[in-house]
Amino acid sequence: MGKVIAVASGKGGTGKTTTVAAVASCTAMLGFRTLGIDFDAGLRNLDLALCMSDYAVADFVDVTSARLSLTDACHESPHTPNLFFLAAPAIFSEQALAQVDAGPMLSEARKEFDYTFIDTPAGISAGFKLAHCDCDMSVIVTTGELPAMRDAQMAAGAVRDMGVGEVRLLINRVSPAVLRKIHTTYDDVIDTVGAQLIGAVREDRSVILSLHRNIPLISLKKRGSIRDFLDVARRITGEDIPLRYC
Repeated sequence: MGKVIAVASGKGGTGKTTTVAAVASCTAMLGFRTLGIDFDAGLRNLDLALCMSDYAVADFVDVTSARLSLTDACHESPHTPNLFFLAAPAIFSEQALAQVDAGPMLSEARKEFDYTFIDTPAGISAGFKLAHCDCDMSVIVTTGELPAMRDAQMAAGAVRDMGVGEVRLLINRVSPAVLRKIHTTYDDVIDTVGAQLIGAVREDRSVILSLHRNIPLISLKKRGSIRDFLDVARRITGEDIPLRYC
């Protein structure tokens, strides 16, 4: 039985979508059949991060409304074997999203895939709640900035209130020099958000280069942030990988 993992953040700009694309690519590279689903209806970007914008045809509402099966609606990456993608609808209201039942789709995902990663909308919206309605783990992505940490704390609390048992923290876009200047440590971030750390990912300009060159991050570079994302993927898949700080 596969595992469904929602990747969330309290605010935009923390690198949540990049995290989904990179970690999902890494689990696929490790040999696990992996699905990435974009739940950010109306503001979808996971297709760009996966370099699969030409494949954003069907969307998850086609599956939840039974117009298509999950396997018919998703597409395999032309770049990364074992990696599949399902888009969010380009236009869909918060009110309509609140009426969607994602449970049957996620149950099907557990049968078809080893890991399913959901890119949730930033903030505590209908898409955020939908992504956490039947997930096994939530990964909260934040940076070391005060507004991001405060909002991540609120997101983590909301996830627990929804009954998600496993809530983990990923500190993204880490610059040690900046953390020193703002007098913030990893422990400060962990204590503020109140979740167990699953990884720290360094700031890396390769993320922007990957997006604009339409080359998956995992194919563009084997060092830097992708090494950190690979460590996160290995921890998720059960390997005992020591935490490395940037």
